[in-house]
Amino acid sequence: MSDLAKQQIAALEIEGLSFSYAGKKALDQVSFSVNPAECTILLGPNGAGKSTLFSLITRLYDSHHGKINLCGFDVKQQTRQALSSLGVVFQQTTLDLDLTVMQNLHYHTALHGLNKKHANMRIQEELERLNMYDRRKEKVRLLNGGHKRRVEIARALLHKPALLLLDEPTIGLDVPSRQSIVEHVHLLVKEHGLSVLWATHLIDEIDSGDQVIVLYKGQIKYKGSVQGLLTVTDTASINQGFKKLTQGVEVL
Repeated sequence: MSDLAKQQIAALEIEGLSFSYAGKKALDQVSFSVNPAECTILLGPNGAGKSTLFSLITRLYDSHHGKINLCGFDVKQQTRQALSSLGVVFQQTTLDLDLTVMQNLHYHTALHGLNKKHANMRIQEELERLNMYDRRKEKVRLLNGGHKRRVEIARALLHKPALLLLDEPTIGLDVPSRQSIVEHVHLLVKEHGLSVLWATHLIDEIDSGDQVIVLYKGQIKYKGSVQGLLTVTDTASINQGFKKLTQGVEVL
């Protein structure tokens, strides 16, 4: 059982969150929570508000109405404590292509204050889990898309965050690479108690045991279990349920 579970603290709690661009609402009174050792899928089409939500959680955007708590810490009032419990993989790669895998990861561990011995141990652990340790000395630009994503996931986990944010991390990857990442992340949830918020528009990335949030035009249309989604919408598949909740929009 994770420390958060023992303390009965949500990994992420969002209450009444709204945000606008030039007077147009991107998020409108969004409220939900991600519990310890839970994978929550944020399902929505392009333009639904998923990336805006992630930018607010990570403090890339600041001004907003509502509340965001990470592991019990307010992201506005207790920013350092809140963000220290967070790991993030953004939609666009943020690795330095001219550095090796190890150099990229050591830079991250230095930012989190890990000493060299501890950093080397954590890097080896995470890269071995992703079958990437033998490529640690290669420059990132020589890796394919799937391997770059593995490195980014390893980097996000080096400081042992309580919550992992994944912003459409499998876009542009082939099917085997996507499946490998999906399986790895769900294994971390089940075996290591990691909490995950995964933004996607791909149905096959959802496990039957996941929680699902349907976001459409900045508003939450559903939050709950996969089975609950099918029951509420009286449909036989997630795709059909999603289509019913979003006025005919389809997911893949």
